[in-house]
Amino acid sequence: MGGQPSRARPGCADPAGATRTWLYVPGDRPDRFGKALACGADVVVIDLEDAVAPGRKQTAREAAAGFLGRARARPVYVRVNPLGEGGEEDLAALRGTRISGVRIPKCERPAQVAEVARLLPGVPLVPLLETALGIERAYALATGHPLVAGLAFGAADLAAELGTGHQDVLNAAAYRVLLAAAAARLPRPPMSVFPSVRDLDGLAADCARGRERGFFGRSVVHPGQVPVVNAEFTPCSEDVAGARRLVERVEAAKASGSGAWLDENGNLVDAAALRQARAVLNAAAPAAPTAPEHAIPVE
Repeated sequence: MGGQPSRARPGCADPAGATRTWLYVPGDRPDRFGKALACGADVVVIDLEDAVAPGRKQTAREAAAGFLGRARARPVYVRVNPLGEGGEEDLAALRGTRISGVRIPKCERPAQVAEVARLLPGVPLVPLLETALGIERAYALATGHPLVAGLAFGAADLAAELGTGHQDVLNAAAYRVLLAAAAARLPRPPMSVFPSVRDLDGLAADCARGRERGFFGRSVVHPGQVPVVNAEFTPCSEDVAGARRLVERVEAAKASGSGAWLDENGNLVDAAALRQARAVLNAAAPAAPTAPEHAIPVE
């Protein structure tokens, strides 16, 4: 079992997005909604799908809609049920609320994304790729609608479908999602849920491995996992200072009309290095406690 995590960690993050933690909370437990917002997660995801028993779906739907009718300090997404399995009812209940975005479970076809966008217009969408067919169509889903704001990988459902949870197999699928997101110019996808809720040391080590492989952030199912994931995906002070110096030097060079961008060691800086530096600065202060622009009532 892992002990309490330290906010200091060896190594430095390599971020390309600002959402470190996506905390799932069961939709039929409205008593936990406010607590989830207060625990430090960057985004709270009210789950109307796997976390809610079939007989509690309508209760969860009404609880989510009621909560989302009020303004909040942090973004709140909803994971709806699949279309044809209650998803249409979920989306109808969410119309007119201050929802920040929708996670679309078991997404396999761009037409599913388009239908969600039609039923709940103007809301950012994150397809969840957690089936073999969804993985195979990752790039098509990433580019299938202008409202797609990112991709997410679901390991548990895919493992059940494939009949194996071998890490090599799941890693291969996760890399497909990573590549599709990059090709579509979307944020780096978050890692899927770490199932051993109490193993905080294992969680930290797994986050470090995912960060090194290009993922950013993680879906979590318990508030105790939030500080561990936040720490692993927060840039260290050396990264932030170096990125700030590089950006400032480039801006000064632009202002002076210089055609060459040089870092403090006199090395040429290309556009990719500049984008990376700005990504580090962006990730240094993730999820500012203000409602995002898109978190407005949907008519």
